[in-house]
Amino acid sequence: MIYETVITTMNPDGEVHIAPMGIRHEQEKYLIAPFKPSRTLDNLLHSGVAVINATTDVLIFAGCLTGRRDWPLAAATHIACKRLAGALAHVEVRVESSKDDELRPVFACRAVHSATHAPFRGFNRAQAAVVEAAILVSRLHLLPEHKIRSELKYLAIAISKTAGENERTAWQWLLEKVENYYA
Repeated sequence: MIYETVITTMNPDGEVHIAPMGIRHEQEKYLIAPFKPSRTLDNLLHSGVAVINATTDVLIFAGCLTGRRDWPLAAATHIACKRLAGALAHVEVRVESSKDDELRPVFACRAVHSATHAPFRGFNRAQAAVVEAAILVSRLHLLPEHKIRSELKYLAIAISKTAGENERTAWQWLLEKVENYYA
């Protein structure tokens, strides 16, 4: 099963990189598989640590894919990294092994610390739609335009019925990214 999260890693110069990413949790290991090339990949190779952040703030998912990466951070507890300050929960992980791949190397990580900061009340349909749209936007270069537009048209139903202000803003950011890509 893949869980949609936000990964934070540190560049060699100490700058935090924030990236939405699906991760897997299997047999006490967290599997992180960033695409090649990516800053998350470079940072994992360099530092060997990351923070897996659980959040329902869809502005972060959409923002990271549309050039908005300035989100409040807090220090991690057991590794040299930072976490999202507003995360509902976070897991600090250390890379134990990696398997190279032409497209997506896989890093098997072990948790060194985890914390819950606020209750998870669930996603509403609009939040889930924004996360799905963010995944589509991250694959604009991989998927045909008709598939992207068809999926967005369907996801727009949930936005129109259940979105709050944050979901509408995040949705608009993603739609602008799509239009700019195809312009």
